[in-house]
Amino acid sequence: MKDFDYLEPESIAEASEMMLAHPDGSVMAGGTALMLALRQRMVTPSHIISLRRIRDLRGITYTPAEGLRIGALALHAEVARSPLVRQHAPMLADMASRLANPQVRNQGTIGGNLCYGDPATDPPSCLLALNADVVLRSAHGTRILKVDQFATDYFVTALEPGEIVSEIRIAPSTFDTGYHARFLRTAAEHRPLVNFAISLRKQGDVCADVRMVIGASTRVPTRLRKAEDLMKGKTVTARLAAEVAELGVSEIEPISDIRGDGSFRREMARTVCRRTIEDLFNPAGSAATSAA
Repeated sequence: MKDFDYLEPESIAEASEMMLAHPDGSVMAGGTALMLALRQRMVTPSHIISLRRIRDLRGITYTPAEGLRIGALALHAEVARSPLVRQHAPMLADMASRLANPQVRNQGTIGGNLCYGDPATDPPSCLLALNADVVLRSAHGTRILKVDQFATDYFVTALEPGEIVSEIRIAPSTFDTGYHARFLRTAAEHRPLVNFAISLRKQGDVCADVRMVIGASTRVPTRLRKAEDLMKGKTVTARLAAEVAELGVSEIEPISDIRGDGSFRREMARTVCRRTIEDLFNPAGSAATSAA
């Protein structure tokens, strides 16, 4: 690890100005990914700009008008145990409780996770299925993007120079249930090879409305819009679940790397998608088994 100057701004505006003044610096939220990169000399910043003193980046609140507002520095463990998140976005709380490992959950932040842009992680797909907004602030203004506008490519985001993710917003939803499933290559591994998030509004066995997202196996989390259209308004059977999964994986472009090639990821995405839908509806003829 090479030497660097450590800065601790106390406001978003001050942090933004520091980022602009030190373009070769690195911003630190929880630091779980950054510390590994520093130790391996994957990055050698001249300055580390820590956000930990900025109070405006903390807290979890809810109002009926605005819904959930989750500060970017909220730890994954805080999201998991928050009564507000558990009540108003239980899928997000459940996902956060299973994310990575205890060390990451108690040190890593939801905002830092999004900014890192790692495809093999869980929050982006879950937040996209919840139709969340990402709020970006700098010394010069505020922007609000959807998750699929924020994550633009492999380890690339829409952040502009001097911008910081300040909070995640999840508006009150018409969906009444949902689940975030993940497939791990081995039980000892903490990075999902595939994940699948689904938000539903059910009327008995009928799918009244749905949002579905596949992540981890793709460069960015991907909405399955054609599959959603196929499922909406229909009674969900085992056959329909299989058809939806088949159409869904035709909409993604899976990545290939040393952890798994594209064809394997596509097959696992198909299986996780089908099993999750069957678990949520338990249709006749299915062998519903948890995909988590």
